[in-house]
Formats: sequence, structure tokens, C-alpha cells
Amino acid sequence: MARKGLFLIYTGNGKGKTTASLGVTLRAIGRGMNVKFLQFIKSPERTYGEALALKKLGVEMEQLGIGFTWTKTPQEHREALTIAWEKTKQALCDSTIDLLVLDELNNALAISKFPIEDVLPLAEVIDVIRNRPAHMHLVVTGRDAKRELMDLADLVSNIDATKHYYEEGIGAVKGLEF
Repeated sequence: MARKGLFLIYTGNGKGKTTASLGVTLRAIGRGMNVKFLQFIKSPERTYGEALALKKLGVEMEQLGIGFTWTKTPQEHREALTIAWEKTKQALCDSTIDLLVLDELNNALAISKFPIEDVLPLAEVIDVIRNRPAHMHLVVTGRDAKRELMDLADLVSNIDATKHYYEEGIGAVKGLEF
């Protein structure tokens, strides 16, 4: 019996969505699966601990973004999203991938500061996800997951923000946030 690829979403306003996807990634690596990890918002101009770790483990990770929406112009973000979506479509058709992680795709789809539907069309995202290789597991992370994606997913975990040390004035911590 062929394995059915599952679609998992980690969303919500709490911390830990990327971390959850990294846990799934570690399990898949441990089981000898071929994993690819694409990040939609994070930029290769910064160093992130997960990128360093995955490189040591031989996992292909690409940071396709250019940072948060307030750090660059809308046109720069639109260009980056166009390239990210093209690479994602290729990955979603690659039958050699057992687990594909689309980190922060939900964030990208939820951008409202500038138009993105023409570069990252939700209907096309849904279509390509539906038509990925049958064995491919897919993990999508990020705040504000679209209802249409959640309806399609096999698992949706909402990570709530109950308490965070940011509230006490502690900024991003190396090894915990990046």
C-alpha cells in the first residue's frame, strides 16, 4: 500500500511554528526521508540557527524572502515572492522529495500592505498543493493561515500566545529565535 502524503499546518500568534516544522523535519531525516525546507520571509542576508543546523544534517534549505514587509519596498517583496513561488511550484512537483516544508507561506499569503494575489495566487497555491506527488508530506507554517488551506490540510495546529518574555522587555535570543 502506497503511503499517503499528509498536509500539516502550524499557525497562530504564538511562538513555535517554525520550531514545530523543524521537529517534523528531524523525524523525517531520522527515517531516511528526503527533505526540502523553503522559507518565504526570512532572508539569506541573515544567519539563522535552523539554517546552520539543517546544513550540517545535509538538508536543502533556501531562504527565499528579503525580510519583514517593513524592511523593503513592496516591489522588492513582490519580486522575491514571485521567485519563491516558482521554486515552490517546482518543489511541489518533485517526486524525489518526501517532506517539503514551506515555512512562513501563511505569512506571505496574508500580506495586506501591498497586492500579492497576482504573484502568489491562493487558488493556484491550493491547486498545486492538491496535485503534489501522492507520497509527499507537506508542512506549511506562519500566522493567519487561510481558511481554504486549513480546510485542505490533514492537521492544523494553532499555537497560542499565552505568555512571552518579549512582554518583559527581553528581545530575540540567539539560539531560541534565530
